[in-house]
Amino acid sequence: MIDIVLVEPEIPSNTGNIARTCAATGARLHLIRPLGFDISDAAVKRAGLDYWHLVELCVHDSIEDFFTAHGDGNLTLLTTKAHQSYARRDFRGDVKLIFGRETAGLPASLRERYAADCARIPIRAEARSLNLANSVAIVCFEALRQQGFPGLTV
Repeated sequence: MIDIVLVEPEIPSNTGNIARTCAATGARLHLIRPLGFDISDAAVKRAGLDYWHLVELCVHDSIEDFFTAHGDGNLTLLTTKAHQSYARRDFRGDVKLIFGRETAGLPASLRERYAADCARIPIRAEARSLNLANSVAIVCFEALRQQGFPGLTV
């Protein structure tokens, strides 16, 4: 199982696009409050189109609530502040891919607590970051590739 965890997402269309990625891959989507939108927001629904029935969606009041429910093993925290590439991570087995807010990324306290589990997507030094939905898709599909694309049509 791949768990996609969005910590305090702010942009409804990003979350909708990520939900569509989850629907297409079988990944489970976790949203950590506070959310920058109502999940019934039209932009979220529009971006997910008719795939919402395929999404296993869980909403948690805090990242600690998520960890209590699902544990904190086999994590990868995606951040532009990491020193290792996501391509060096082992994504076999059940994995939790954790992404931060579009405007601020992951909280420093979380990055510090799980420093050995932080990874980045390599990009040019002049670029600040990639779009959140694109980042989720890149890392999710790397995890699926390492797992042999279980349950997907190849």
